[in-house]
Amino acid sequence: MSHSLEEVFPRIKRLPPYVFAVVNQLKMEARRRGEDIIDLGMGNPDLPTPKHIVDKLVEAAQKPHNHRYSASRGIRKLREAIANWYKRRYDIDIDPETEAVVTIGIKEGFSHLMLVMMGPGDLALVPNPTYPIHNYAVIIANADVRSIPLTEEHDFFEELMRATKDAWPRPKLLVLSFPHNPTTRIVDLEFFQKVVDFAKENKIWVIHDFAYADLTFDGYVAPSFLQAKGAKDVGVEFFSMSKSYNMPGWRVGFCVGNEKVIGALTRIKSYLDYGIFQPIQIASIIGLNGPEDCVQETVNIYKERRDVLIEGLNRIGWQVEKPKATMFVWAKIPEEFRHLGSIEFSLKLIREAKVAVSPGAGFGEYGDEYVRFALVENPHRIRQAIRGLRKVIQRG
Repeated sequence: MSHSLEEVFPRIKRLPPYVFAVVNQLKMEARRRGEDIIDLGMGNPDLPTPKHIVDKLVEAAQKPHNHRYSASRGIRKLREAIANWYKRRYDIDIDPETEAVVTIGIKEGFSHLMLVMMGPGDLALVPNPTYPIHNYAVIIANADVRSIPLTEEHDFFEELMRATKDAWPRPKLLVLSFPHNPTTRIVDLEFFQKVVDFAKENKIWVIHDFAYADLTFDGYVAPSFLQAKGAKDVGVEFFSMSKSYNMPGWRVGFCVGNEKVIGALTRIKSYLDYGIFQPIQIASIIGLNGPEDCVQETVNIYKERRDVLIEGLNRIGWQVEKPKATMFVWAKIPEEFRHLGSIEFSLKLIREAKVAVSPGAGFGEYGDEYVRFALVENPHRIRQAIRGLRKVIQRG
């Protein structure tokens, strides 16, 4: 059989090879040669999950009745815990029966939601650059994406209005994610209110990815999309335990908000999965209900890393502003290297500085003048990275 992958599996056709694979390949080859590469590429939290959550997992895993299939929409107590979390944090009322569903991380929930909401001929408005699954889940559902530039040069809201007016077919949904990965852009509640009013006027659903809800600095507090008046009429929000609670590998997320959308996601999930391993759900309840000081400790660690990285970059002549949220730094490539584009520049940094970063092009064409640093190494390693970067930047 000499057919290409694309011929055999047509859905693969619209999925380009993962851009980050090029950088990962070079990183792995360098490591095999024994080189010490400081990896600030993938946003894979390196901090341990809080002990009280792990202890609960161990205890629950000893009980045989927890080894059976669970509920695909999540056990009731976990849905109640997320509802209580929203009430405490944002004074939002969530009905755990009809307005909340547990997902296997945000990626799974978002992808299955796109499968159930979108189809051929449907159009989604998605910021560019953005986290890749926001585009590709729409494409996997055989629908179309229209990019809304999210850059310093563009007014996002104006671009959104223009795209909606110009688009045919009419857009069915808008994907948002603030605090934003990769650009670290933040918004206020007034922005979400404008989005809700706009969505009502144009009959568009809004899906908000709130993965970085807690990772905020310097007094900034990220609003929930659902705090805007009427938000539940037009959309839903995803939250995940990956970043706030250092539980990335546990795969625990939630979708909350509009009951029609939650109902659709709950229904498709009932066909596709049996829910998360129950001890993980039980431990997650402890996390959501438990003390918040572990979250604050995590935020403090990221803040220290952010400060060390930004101060180091500025010191070597790479001017970058401090982000107010997320676990990333979105850095415009220094002018003398910008012509290389983000992929070539990232490869150069691995080869010459022994530092791996994510090329901005991997998040969309509007990201190609940037690279993204993930704050997943300790301050000592970040200072080592700065020494490597200095060789490249100051040699010019």
